[in-house]
Amino acid sequence: MSHRAGRLAEEIKKEVSIIIQHELKDPRIGFASVTAVEVSSDLRHAKVYVSVLGNEKQAHDTLAALKKAQGFIRTNLGRRIKVRYTPELNFVLDNSISHGVNIMKKLKEVSAEGENTADE
Repeated sequence: MSHRAGRLAEEIKKEVSIIIQHELKDPRIGFASVTAVEVSSDLRHAKVYVSVLGNEKQAHDTLAALKKAQGFIRTNLGRRIKVRYTPELNFVLDNSISHGVNIMKKLKEVSAEGENTADE
């Protein structure tokens, strides 16, 4: 990713997070946070990775609501950042945080089993 694309990705991440938290009123959107943004080399497309706290149904409902509000988010983003073309947004569910939590649980289980066998 070029330097300009990286700066634009960070700016999009910040602004889309603010828009989701403060301006969207859809009840399907739960506790969602933007974890990363990837911008194409021509700066016309942006892949927005969103992490959702909750179960799988809540995550899919949030993703559906974000896809439905895509035009609203893009319009507000265009007003906030000054670029010739506002990138087309594509929301993607990011499971890395929940994956990390599952790994931590398994590591704790393994260490607890190790302590139990050491005590015997």
